[in-house]
Amino acid sequence: MAARVLNVNVGVLGHIDSGKTALARALSTTGSTAAFDRAPQSRARGITLDLGFSCLRTELPPQLGPGPGELQLTLVDCPGHASLIRTIIGGAQIIDLMMLVIDVTKGMQTQSAECLVIGQIACQKMVVVLNKIDLLPEEKRQSAIEKMTKKMQKTLENTKFSGCPIVAVAAKPGGPEAPESENPQGISELIEVLKSQAYLPSRDPSGHFLMAVDHCFSIKGQGTVMTGTILSGSVSLGDNVEIPALKVTKKVKSMQMFHTPVTYAMQGDRVGVCVTQFDPKLLERGLICTPDSLHTIHAAIISLKKIQYFRGALQTKAKFHITVGHETVMGRVMFFSPAPANFNEQIQENVFDFEKDYLYQEQYLSKDSVSSEENKENDQAGEVQLPKQQWALLEFEKPVTCPKLCLVIGSKLDTDIHANTCRLAFHGVLLQGMEDKNYTETFLPKLKVYKQKHKEGQVERVMDDYSVIGRSLFKKETNIQIFVGLKVKLSTGEDGIIDGGFGQSGKFKIRIPDGLKPDTKMLLTAASKKKSKGGKGDMTKEDESSKNDSAQPVTISLIFKRYVFDTQKKMIQS
Repeated sequence: MAARVLNVNVGVLGHIDSGKTALARALSTTGSTAAFDRAPQSRARGITLDLGFSCLRTELPPQLGPGPGELQLTLVDCPGHASLIRTIIGGAQIIDLMMLVIDVTKGMQTQSAECLVIGQIACQKMVVVLNKIDLLPEEKRQSAIEKMTKKMQKTLENTKFSGCPIVAVAAKPGGPEAPESENPQGISELIEVLKSQAYLPSRDPSGHFLMAVDHCFSIKGQGTVMTGTILSGSVSLGDNVEIPALKVTKKVKSMQMFHTPVTYAMQGDRVGVCVTQFDPKLLERGLICTPDSLHTIHAAIISLKKIQYFRGALQTKAKFHITVGHETVMGRVMFFSPAPANFNEQIQENVFDFEKDYLYQEQYLSKDSVSSEENKENDQAGEVQLPKQQWALLEFEKPVTCPKLCLVIGSKLDTDIHANTCRLAFHGVLLQGMEDKNYTETFLPKLKVYKQKHKEGQVERVMDDYSVIGRSLFKKETNIQIFVGLKVKLSTGEDGIIDGGFGQSGKFKIRIPDGLKPDTKMLLTAASKKKSKGGKGDMTKEDESSKNDSAQPVTISLIFKRYVFDTQKKMIQS
C-alpha cells in the first residue's frame, strides 16, 4: 500500500519585492508548471504576475497521525504587485496556512497589510517570515530582528493571528544577482515551524466537483492540461467536467499531481487535468465543475462585514470591485439591515429569509458611520445600537459564474496604488444568486426592503371640534388623494386621519375621531387670532413672524413605510 500523502496549501503572501518567489524556491523540492515566474511577462518584469505553485515534501509530523506518510506543502506564491490583488484574492480561497513575508529592512507595507486582511478572511493559521536578514549589518543583526519581531507581535495583537510564529530567514543571500552557491539561511528552521503549524484541513470528497484553474496549456500529442486546486468534491479519470464560462463539457483523459499520474483527486488537492480538443487560449483561469452545478448570476444577496482598516463609509449605490469565486467584476451595492426592533435577534447563518421585512440603509452601519449628532444624543442614552447582521444587494455590471455560499470581497481597486490605504472594503458570503436577466421584475419584488418615511407639517386652523386644516406637509403639485386615509399625529397628542385636499395650495383636511383637546383648541384659536390681526396687506411678514412666535405651532407628523421594490409604491402604516 502506498504511503499516504497529506496536502496542505500554504500561501506565500506579502508586499512586492519582499522575496516571496525566492523563498518559495528555497523551500520547494518539486516545481509545478506554474512555479517560479515561468510566465514570460513575469520574467521580463522581474515580478510575479500570477499564482505560482510548487511543492515541498517532508515526513508527516506526529500531530498529523501515526503511520508512515508524507506531508506535502503546496506553496502558492501570490503576486505582491498591488494591481494584481484580484489574483491574490483568487488564491487566498484555496489556502490552509499563510506565510506573510516581510522585508526585515522595511517592516509592514501597504500590501503586507492587505495580505493580512485577506488572510484574516480566508485563512486559519499564519507564520510571519522576516526575509532578507543578510542585508542587516552582522553586528546589529540580532537586535534588529528582535526589534522587528516585537513590532510584528504588536501589529498582530488584535488579529486572529495574535501570537503566531515569527521566523527570520535570508531566502536568497546577496539578492537576485548573487551566485546560486550562496546557501539560504534559516530555511530548515522555517520548515520545522511549517510542519508544527500543519493541520488536517477539513476535506470533503462529497458534493459537486469544483476546481479553480489557474493555468491552461497544451502538450503535443496529449491534449490540453488545466492545472488548479480542487475547491470542493472530487474527480476521477473518465469523468465529464464542464467549463461553465464557455458552456463546454469535456472528458478527463488523464491526471497528474506534481508530475505523478493519479486516477483520483479530491478537495484541497493540486492537480493537472488533461482533456482533448480544447484550445488552452480560451481559459487562462477560471472554474471547471460537475456539469450544470454552477450558476451564472446577474445579482446577489450577501451577508457582509466591513473591513476595519478600510477608511471611509460604505455608501449605498456606490460601485465596488466585487470578487466572487475567481472573477472580479464591477458591481453596485445597496445595504440593508433588520428592522430596528430586531437588531439584536440571532440570525441563522448562511440563510436568507425572504419572509422578513428589512430596513433600507443609506450606508453600512458601523460605529464610525453613525453621525456625530446621533452620537451626542446616544452618548447620553448609552451605547450606539448596531445590528448583529447586515446584508447587501449586489448588482453586477456583467454576469459572474460561481458556487453558492462562496466568499465575496468588495474592494476599491481604483484607489491610487501608492496611497497608503487599505483598498479592501468588505467581505461576505453569497446567500442567494439571481440567474434571471430580468431579476428586477421577477425577483426583486420578493425582497421586502423598506424605507421609513417621516413628513412634518403644521396645523393652520381649526374647522370644528373634530377637524383641522393642515399645511406644509405636501408640495402644491402633490396628489393628496393617494394619502387619504393615512394616520397622522398632532404634537399635542391627538390622532388624526387625512380626509382630503383643501383648496389648491397643498393644504388638506384632517379628521380627529376623538375630538380636539380643549387646550389644543385654545392654542390654535389664539394663534389664528394673532394671524388675522395683521390685516391682509402684511400677510407675508405676519406669516414669517408667526413662525418665530413664542406660541409654538402645532405640528402634524405623518410616518409610513414604502417597499423599495414595490412597483405600486404603496404606503404602509403599522
